[in-house]
Amino acid sequence: MSKLTAGVMRLLTVRYEPRPDARPFMDRVETRSDAGLEVSIAVPSDRESERFFGVRLAHRGMQPVWIHVANQTKEPVRPDLISLDPAYFTPLEAAYLNHFAIGKRFLSFGLLAWMFLPLLPLLPFKLIGARFANRRMNAFFKEHGFQAGPIRPGSTKGGFVFTALDEGIKTVHVQLIADDHVHELDFSVEVPGLTLGGESGEPANTGSLDELDETSLRSWLEQQPRCTTNKPGSVEGDPLNLVVVGDRATVLRCFGARWDEVETTTISTAWKTARSFLLGTEYRYSPVSSLYHDGRAQDLALQRARASINERLHLRLWRTQHGFKGQRVWIGQVSRDIGVRFTLKAWNLTTHKIDPDVDEARDYVIDDLMAAKRASVVGYVGGVEAAPLSAPRHNLTGDPYFTDGSRALVVLAKARTKVSFFPR
Repeated sequence: MSKLTAGVMRLLTVRYEPRPDARPFMDRVETRSDAGLEVSIAVPSDRESERFFGVRLAHRGMQPVWIHVANQTKEPVRPDLISLDPAYFTPLEAAYLNHFAIGKRFLSFGLLAWMFLPLLPLLPFKLIGARFANRRMNAFFKEHGFQAGPIRPGSTKGGFVFTALDEGIKTVHVQLIADDHVHELDFSVEVPGLTLGGESGEPANTGSLDELDETSLRSWLEQQPRCTTNKPGSVEGDPLNLVVVGDRATVLRCFGARWDEVETTTISTAWKTARSFLLGTEYRYSPVSSLYHDGRAQDLALQRARASINERLHLRLWRTQHGFKGQRVWIGQVSRDIGVRFTLKAWNLTTHKIDPDVDEARDYVIDDLMAAKRASVVGYVGGVEAAPLSAPRHNLTGDPYFTDGSRALVVLAKARTKVSFFPR
């Protein structure tokens, strides 16, 4: 086909060109097994999804999750798609929301539509082309969507479930319902796309962990600094009021359903932060400033956003070389942002104001993980040193805070479990 012919065809038609062979996301498949059931999950990035489906699903707030179930049991099981996302989109619904709408697009220009009057004779061809393209889209989404219904013994079923968009970490909870019980498998999948702060994985060549028992763990934690610091270590910041036990994958899996990783500070994220601040909108992945412990910035930062960027819970975690119950110990800081105020201590002249009752944010983490059945052991240890309401301490930007002086200790559970309590 000549370039001229190709150009004419582009003017007269609407092209829908999915690429079902483009599957780089399958290199990131995660698989879990439970009593004869094998479940595999993969989550395409925004760009990977666009190549595969031929349309930008993320622009509609959608994220396809590929799921494959192999049933090697002796009874049928029924996948509960609501457990993946109570507000999931059906394949044809997802296709419809991404349909080409030439007439609507033309009318959206309003008074400027007159500029396109010379192309008006092409409109009928475009409308017909869009209709055929949308039919192909329907068929493609239906073909590759996960079909609801039972999976018989010895059979498999796979396809995409169209869920709400999550960036950074996608937490997927799979329930497979049998006659008298429910199989539950949890996944926490890292999705490329966000420029995340901290390190992307466990450090290499760190050697074995220094395993601590309950007594030595408590003693070591009580000897740790009471606060974070600035980079030189000369000024104290927010209190180190949280201890989490678990490898990085477990941390992300346990927090992932309710908390988001944050992006690193760049020109792009600074602009998105400023825009959210001016409009009073949510920015789920907004960066947090660096605080320091043991001479380095946080290794992992998470936050739980609210409707406005001015309000959020955020926590920072530092990896240690100690272990407890075979898992890594992290020491951290958590606080609740309740507003924004002017300050001369930040480059952008603004900073988040924290809730001075930092113990509330600390206890929120315990309650949140217990509610999700993701805490196997919880308790409190000393080390922060009490600061009463009548004589508060201050963080790096001058916000006052008060505390009873305890650190929350949470041993994370790789599977949902009942909680026990760390002895005082």
